[in-house]
Amino acid sequence: MIVNGRTISPGKARGEVVMLEEPLSFLGGVDGSTGELRVGRGGNVAGKVLVFPKGKGSTVGSFVMYDLMVHGVAPAAVVNESAETIVATGAVISSIPMVDSVPTVYMFQDGDMVTVDADAGTVDIEGVEMRDTVSSAVMVDGKVLLLKRPDSCHSFPGMWSLVAGKIEPGETPEQAARREIAEETGLKVGEPDATTKPVHVREGKVLWRVHPFLFRLDAVDPVLNDENEAFEWVSPEDIRSRDTVTDTFLVVDRMLNGQ
Repeated sequence: MIVNGRTISPGKARGEVVMLEEPLSFLGGVDGSTGELRVGRGGNVAGKVLVFPKGKGSTVGSFVMYDLMVHGVAPAAVVNESAETIVATGAVISSIPMVDSVPTVYMFQDGDMVTVDADAGTVDIEGVEMRDTVSSAVMVDGKVLLLKRPDSCHSFPGMWSLVAGKIEPGETPEQAARREIAEETGLKVGEPDATTKPVHVREGKVLWRVHPFLFRLDAVDPVLNDENEAFEWVSPEDIRSRDTVTDTFLVVDRMLNGQ
């Protein structure tokens, strides 16, 4: 699966992913002589593709990256959501291929094999398939409809979710959202009240590109088909306390706040 980004420092490299969920300061976060990580889950960056949201900290971090190169323990490549000056400078002076502007670091998992083509601004995550899906928040009187997936469900079994499903060939995301709501709940909806940018959710070797929508209705109760085993109407804040599909609260909160 090829992800498009932006070239920061040219070059090409292939390697195993080491992924950090938080911004990284090379000064203090990485040992410049050994490549050992002092943050996150630890590990070593030598010859790996280092993936993290963005850099932070002192400008000395650029020289830590150069020190890694001098000692032969530099990462094979760097991938960021958003490049900042310290890491970008360090990558350039150390000849480390670097790409930024990937949608999210959560597209990656530790141990993925990836090819970074920083000349083209792309990252190929080997063996991973992207699938487009929709996820709709149906709201009545300020409450959101959550559906309980059966334990036998092939995707996120046993979890609570919004009204979700795959986009069929020839459908727009909005058409798919209305169809899935009708099929899974028996409810008819019109134009969406809100939407937001897609979110990316990783599940094994599948990367779900989720297109969110919000629909408001008058008081009704759904009639479920066999794809879900129960439903509840919950307040948006109560979503946090449920065992939900990844980022369910995030997409509802974004849409309610016009983000």
